[in-house]
Amino acid sequence: MNLVWKLLRQHVSIPQLLGFFFANLFGMLIVLLGYQFYRDVVPVFTSNDSFMKADYLIISKKVGAATTISGRSDQFSAADIDDMESQAFVESLGKFTSSNYRVNAEMSVQGTEILNSELFFESVPDKFVDAPLDGWKWHEGDDVVPVILPRTYITMYNFGFAKSRSLPKISDGLAGLIDMQLRIHGNGKDGNFKGKVIGFSNRLNTILVPQSFMDWSNKQYSAEDVEAPTRLIVEVGNPADDQVTQYIDRKGYEVDADKLNAEKTMFFLKMIVSMVLVVGLVISALSFYILMLSIYLLVQKNADKMKNLLLIGYSPSNVALPYQLLTVGLNISVLIIAMVILFFIRGYYMDVILNLFPELDSSSIMPTLLLGLGLFAIVSLINVLAIRKKIMSVW
Repeated sequence: MNLVWKLLRQHVSIPQLLGFFFANLFGMLIVLLGYQFYRDVVPVFTSNDSFMKADYLIISKKVGAATTISGRSDQFSAADIDDMESQAFVESLGKFTSSNYRVNAEMSVQGTEILNSELFFESVPDKFVDAPLDGWKWHEGDDVVPVILPRTYITMYNFGFAKSRSLPKISDGLAGLIDMQLRIHGNGKDGNFKGKVIGFSNRLNTILVPQSFMDWSNKQYSAEDVEAPTRLIVEVGNPADDQVTQYIDRKGYEVDADKLNAEKTMFFLKMIVSMVLVVGLVISALSFYILMLSIYLLVQKNADKMKNLLLIGYSPSNVALPYQLLTVGLNISVLIIAMVILFFIRGYYMDVILNLFPELDSSSIMPTLLLGLGLFAIVSLINVLAIRKKIMSVW
């Protein structure tokens, strides 16, 4: 091995290898940094409503004096829904279903009552709720009903009730501390259920329950037909599309402007990160081309020596091994240095993000490391195979 390397290294071009190294390092760093930055920043826009995708819009009709005087309803008719579904920007559409019975909710934390009030339920089709399937399901006969509460409830508790009563503050991860009892009255029947809080929502100002429970309870506790929906949940392909805003304005509908802006920001963030990743991959591909060109030139310069080595009994694998180890070693160095640089850059921008959003949970760097290892494995395998193929052509 040492003898083979001494014979073959005479024509190794250090500038060419350095060119490959820095180009590959630059490309790898762009890919890994772009991916990690996206993972770190996305929770800023989605953590509060992690069970509901960013590209869902909740649409309602404007309610005001003009509506009351003219007698126009704030409900969506079948024609309204069909018209919205026909729009090119609409991917899918779901209706909010409201409860047609009385609901009394009692909530307590560690035995201390924090809420006792008459409320109402709403539901949307389960496909619009991005919660674990085992956590967001209800079957007839179950006593426990999964619920999603408005975040305003828990905000009032944390900054008012909890402080004055020396009770623990509740975050998303501690939602299980809430003991919730639900009493339903209607159609001459009463029902008692236990509510299981699985999350809090900034978008919804209602108690959200699974669609299966809503359908069953309306049949059980209401003699009236289900009314037309007053709110719709719409999945749009591109929240930044001007057609979305123009259609909503033209029809006189309402969408929370802050949420729409956040969804537009998310869309542009995804687009920018995608462009950055593509640029990084292109740079990595060009660096790979530089390396292969260098290896091919090196093999060509050492063609006579390789033929002699092969003739005296060295196998193609023995002759190819020094070049293969060289490229794999360079690739390992690139990955290690890229991860080290990423670690320091991430530490800087995460300090800024956590200062602005102290309750944000930082994401793990492990998926980015796995991505880097995957790129290293793919590039190294291609390098090894290409070098062997070139040596075989000499042989």
